[in-house]
Amino acid sequence: MNIFRNPPGPQVERLLTESRLPSADLSTVNLEHFFGCGTPQTPKGVVGLEIYGTVALLRSLAVATDSRGIGCAKALVAEAERYARSRGVTELYLLTTTAERFFERLGYRHSVRENAPLAIRETKEFSGLCPASSAFMTKRLPAGTGAPSTPIAESAGGARR
Repeated sequence: MNIFRNPPGPQVERLLTESRLPSADLSTVNLEHFFGCGTPQTPKGVVGLEIYGTVALLRSLAVATDSRGIGCAKALVAEAERYARSRGVTELYLLTTTAERFFERLGYRHSVRENAPLAIRETKEFSGLCPASSAFMTKRLPAGTGAPSTPIAESAGGARR
């Protein structure tokens, strides 16, 4: 599965809209911390990170309907976790209304929203875009460098990492 960093904004927005996920704040987040699977021109899935020191919000996991069930989402989350570790992140947080079981299988656990770090509580996703009924989940990342297991492509220019 081809995983690449920095998918094009319009493609990210398209996948989020198709998956009925919030995209209103995309213009204010750093898409450098987003990943895609498939090709940079037509990604079949995306996921993003908002990094705040040692904590990060895993957000915007969306996979095109015709590409579900082939491992794209799992590969995207794994790459986002490796990348987060390489940036010094020790704890990931997320909000979901539909994918609790998927994230539980990946080691995420339910948490109380009130226990969220301030940086996470201040994100647009946490403070307003995601409904209060969303499941709030967290995962402690194992120690390590988090270097990607295989090189990933950079969308801009196609360079390999």
